[in-house]
Amino acid sequence: MIVCIDIGNTNIKYAVFEGDALKVSFRVATDLKKTSDEYGAQLVSMLTLRGISPQDITGGIFSSVVPSLDYTIDHMLGVYFGIKPLQIAPGLKTGLKMRADNAKEVGADRVVNNVAALAKYGTGKPIIVVDFGTATTFNVLSAAGEFIGGVIAPGIKGSLDSLVGGTAKLPRVEIVAPKSVIATNTVTNMQAGIVFGFAGLVEYIVRKIKRELGAADVFTVATGGFSEIMAQETKCIDAVDKTLTLCGLKYLYDLNSEEGK
Repeated sequence: MIVCIDIGNTNIKYAVFEGDALKVSFRVATDLKKTSDEYGAQLVSMLTLRGISPQDITGGIFSSVVPSLDYTIDHMLGVYFGIKPLQIAPGLKTGLKMRADNAKEVGADRVVNNVAALAKYGTGKPIIVVDFGTATTFNVLSAAGEFIGGVIAPGIKGSLDSLVGGTAKLPRVEIVAPKSVIATNTVTNMQAGIVFGFAGLVEYIVRKIKRELGAADVFTVATGGFSEIMAQETKCIDAVDKTLTLCGLKYLYDLNSEEGK
């Protein structure tokens, strides 16, 4: 079994694959103060509850946008699972052609999402990958399978946190779509602004990307925690794939590991 780990600014996502089958996946809060022992004990406990022992794990790979946790997770996997994981970093074989000004600036999560999108949805047409995470990112892949650029916008949760933190009387609300954009109380006013506001952002950016590509036939896939909500409120998202990043990690593990060759 292979453990795949996506270290994000808000959450750490775990998945265990047996062959190509996804056995389990779950997420925990990213905590910079936790030690490798704390992360190890937490991961072992969560896997044990699902009937998976540390001895079942024979390999691993992780991507990270939190450099201060890279050694922590690497060390944890060595101590608690006896494996040396692969890490998404320059030098790792991805098969992805990059047309960014500086490929090293492209986040590991974006690289993995692009690889996964091409592997799962590559159809000879351009692909847009929208990731609703701590930031909202748009990755654009050409019909030839090249990463040609994208957009980084504020994240949905971060925008709500900023709104609540910067005002004295606005409450923290659940991020769900209200019944009407013309809202009648403070909570639904805020929900309308966040959900419908971001839906408009997504629609407008995707429309402009398609216009610049000069292609109407573009496949758009969404991933991340708020992907399902956004897909319900927009007409431009063709598929929702919440395990896209984790599946991309497994693909890259197979591409780079001796076990996968």
